[in-house]
Amino acid sequence: MINGVNNVTQLNNVQNIRKTDNSAKVKAESDSISVSKEAVEMAEAYYMDKVAADTPDVRADRIAEVKAKIKDPSYLSNAIIQSTAEKLMTSYGL
Repeated sequence: MINGVNNVTQLNNVQNIRKTDNSAKVKAESDSISVSKEAVEMAEAYYMDKVAADTPDVRADRIAEVKAKIKDPSYLSNAIIQSTAEKLMTSYGL
């Protein structure tokens, strides 16, 4: 019996009509994204950690400058020593 093939074709036509009707109802909306406060803080911390890792711990140029000043006998005076001591005490909160 080959007569049953025509019924399948009719069924396909009905399914295609339903698909186009449903797709017409879809509204076009813009996409959006929201990031939690914790995620923003973690991203900032990650960035700061990366910058800190890329920054050298020792500033060789400043060390060379200070060494050159200390070698100069006229640089070391009581005023310089007193100023340096006060800055150290202030940095320690004393």
